[in-house]
Amino acid sequence: MDVLIVPGFELSPTLDLDATLANLGPEVAAIRSQAASGTAVVSICVGAFLVAEAGLLGGREATTSWFFADQFASRYTDVRLRPESLVVTDRGVTTTAAFSAMYDFALQFIREHDGPRVARSTARIALVDDARSTQAPYVDTGLIPTVGREFSLSVKRWLDQNLGARYDLPTLAQEFHVSTRTLLRRFGDEAGETPLAYLQMVRVRRARHLLETTDRTVASIAADVGYRDPGAFSGIFARHTGKRPREYRAMFHRHCDRHGSTRRTKT
Repeated sequence: MDVLIVPGFELSPTLDLDATLANLGPEVAAIRSQAASGTAVVSICVGAFLVAEAGLLGGREATTSWFFADQFASRYTDVRLRPESLVVTDRGVTTTAAFSAMYDFALQFIREHDGPRVARSTARIALVDDARSTQAPYVDTGLIPTVGREFSLSVKRWLDQNLGARYDLPTLAQEFHVSTRTLLRRFGDEAGETPLAYLQMVRVRRARHLLETTDRTVASIAADVGYRDPGAFSGIFARHTGKRPREYRAMFHRHCDRHGSTRRTKT
């Protein structure tokens, strides 16, 4: 079976995407032609933009790098984006998350054609994790730049500085001299979410850092980021990352020795 692999291309949040894709017109046409001839198409990372430009993803489920998921979703509204997924195949067209997800696709391909035993052996030989199922634990929306959203950015800064405080919408609105209704409307228009949703995301990001870099208990970390109930914190953390706090620590915890180097530790 012939398979066309569509790689990613240089892309940044500030790049003129329309101009970039226009320059890649010949590549888009080639993808469309290959698909029309019956060739299976697989995109890596932002290669999904090229596959979508070729008209192959309309009405299909797809994924791409979480870093560009919002940009993809707003541009291709007819695609059912699954931004948490590592690999999505829908009617002969496969899309993957960021570039390392090509290994997840390769293992899936081997698993489908040669069985789970061969896929598992291949993963061990190649030093690849064959148990990944989602890109959610790796998402850090703080890395995505935001511009031209002064009101919401001011609210976000206030929430960042009061991370451990009890969330109270009237108090927050009073801080910015607006009604609660105006606060929610203006923040929602600029940020596309509620202040509480943003606060939960930032709290989870802070908790992730503490889980990765300290040996503090989950209850202590939960309290540090504003949750008095460790169970409620654990549920919110899992909703954002796909992992419970202890599971996340087992994946990402690093121990710094006295020489400054890091190593993985088991918990």
